[in-house]
Amino acid sequence: SSLNAKVYAIVNGEEITDKDMLFLQQAMPNVDFTSLPKEMQDKAVEQAIERKLLTIEAKKSKLEDTKEYKDALEDFKDTMVLELWMRKRVDNIKVSDSEINKYYSDNKDRLIMPESAHARHILVESEREAKDIIKQLNNTKDKVEDKFIELAKKYSKDPSAANGGDLGFFAKDKMVPSFSKAAFDLKENTYTKTPVKTDFGYHIIFLKTKKPQSVVGYEEAKPRLEQELKLIKFREEVSKIAQDLRKKAKIEIK
Repeated sequence: SSLNAKVYAIVNGEEITDKDMLFLQQAMPNVDFTSLPKEMQDKAVEQAIERKLLTIEAKKSKLEDTKEYKDALEDFKDTMVLELWMRKRVDNIKVSDSEINKYYSDNKDRLIMPESAHARHILVESEREAKDIIKQLNNTKDKVEDKFIELAKKYSKDPSAANGGDLGFFAKDKMVPSFSKAAFDLKENTYTKTPVKTDFGYHIIFLKTKKPQSVVGYEEAKPRLEQELKLIKFREEVSKIAQDLRKKAKIEIK
């Protein structure tokens, strides 16, 4: 194995490396294995071990000598060579900064970041509990957010309790309407004076900051736009190549 290939397990003397994890890529194309939670990584390694065992077993059946296998391999080679040829073409396409800039201007309506809020919340089961917590907050003269964090850790039934009820930034439409409305109606560094009811229970919300709707900045959008432009150019290029080839080819459609 290459020096930097991570070995996850050894099955009957055969190593399971990143290459054996590629089946995951098909199932979850944009997921990086290392960023998965531990139990999911373990599950994936278990699956890879199972696949390796079945592969070793399948190889014993001498299928490689059959016509089916040889035909399938030829088909696979064609698919693979086309895939690699296309990948190389995409990599070789050059997109200039001025092209990206123009594309950015033309697509600003697609690059809108909605209005968002950064809030904390405390979730409890009854309105009475919620009112009691609000009373404790009302009696806190300064450092209200510190008090809120302390109460969230103590009383909140939400998983966010562990980090003081912090929900990070969220867009208006990403939360339950009644919750969103209450959060976005608050002034910064204030909390809801009456409990907010949702299907989950009763919430007390603390608003840290709000960000108005904005357009994603050029630098931030650039890598994604460059990739999109490359693909657009690539499709045009490939379709042109295909048309030229078609003109020169002898084609009979049956």
